[in-house]
Amino acid sequence: MSKKQDYYDILGINKGASDAEIKKAYRSMAKKYHPDVNKDSNAEAKFKEINEANEVLSDPQKKASYDQFGHADMNGAGQGGFSSASGFEDIFGSFFGGGQSRSRNSNGPRKGQDRYMHMNISFMEAVTGRSEAIKIEVDEVCSECHGSGAFSKSDITTCDMCHGSGSVATQQRTPFGVFQSQGVCPSCHGNGKKVTRKCKKCNGKGYEHKRVEVDIKIPAGIQSGQQLRVPAKGERGANGGPNGDLFIEIIVKNHQFYKRDNKNIHISVPISSIDATIGCSIDVPTVYGDVELNVPQGTQNGTQFRIKGKGFKDLRNGDNGDQIVQINIEVPKKVSKEEKELYLKIKELSKKQDHDSVFDKFKKAFK
Repeated sequence: MSKKQDYYDILGINKGASDAEIKKAYRSMAKKYHPDVNKDSNAEAKFKEINEANEVLSDPQKKASYDQFGHADMNGAGQGGFSSASGFEDIFGSFFGGGQSRSRNSNGPRKGQDRYMHMNISFMEAVTGRSEAIKIEVDEVCSECHGSGAFSKSDITTCDMCHGSGSVATQQRTPFGVFQSQGVCPSCHGNGKKVTRKCKKCNGKGYEHKRVEVDIKIPAGIQSGQQLRVPAKGERGANGGPNGDLFIEIIVKNHQFYKRDNKNIHISVPISSIDATIGCSIDVPTVYGDVELNVPQGTQNGTQFRIKGKGFKDLRNGDNGDQIVQINIEVPKKVSKEEKELYLKIKELSKKQDHDSVFDKFKKAFK
């Protein structure tokens, strides 16, 4: 049997960590390795390790025993002496679910887990926004029994094993004393109730599996990583509780020429050295169409111009960002004989007017 990893190492904390540090580390690690988020083959096993470590280190009595004796005679947290979460839904729900943690022993209605998916859109679709209908499969509360799974209210009775609590207490004797833990009732599976006659529509499941069409509206100005929430289209709830929500993370593809900087858009525009010298007027592409830009004479390479209101829409206040145009001066690699003669004339004219060349000015700085 392989040696068990130290609980502190699993959570990435020191042995003297405070309760707040343990809680923070646990939430971070559990969120990272939850199998609904992390698709690595070892994610589920890693998640169980994290959950087991937290079960011990977050309980003062268990933590004290572990600090003194380590893993010796503990039979593994969550497997004997210590109780563990009954499933991933309790942990995941506390991070992503309906905004509140849920007791694993509660037999009341519980909201289901949230679901996550990605949607790829183009750069221009992020500028203008778009609407799309997607089809998803979802388990919804049975419209006949409203999630109870029973034919009628009179067909629901209190579990005779747990007496309606949904959990049963178990004790285990160890060299360190008797440990008591709460576990899900094996008779009613935590519901606290039993159904004597099943609902005909859902056959006692309490939910119906459906394929539904959902309208998704992507707002103009959305960025990669932002999420859209679709209420009640997540995993089904328990004991008649509502479904979790569906969160769609938007991934915006890169554009060949435009670059995004928050709500501003950057673009590099090439012009010739002649146009930069004498000035010119150019039609600059923007995401909303061409805009005329006057480039003054003597414009230097890398100079930036701002075109107001041609950026992304701000999702908070609706204002548009700007487009930043950077001028890139391109020097021709080859010139014709006639062009070379003209350049030489310009050079001679500059000498006659006693104008220092760019290089001459540079050399004078060393004298």
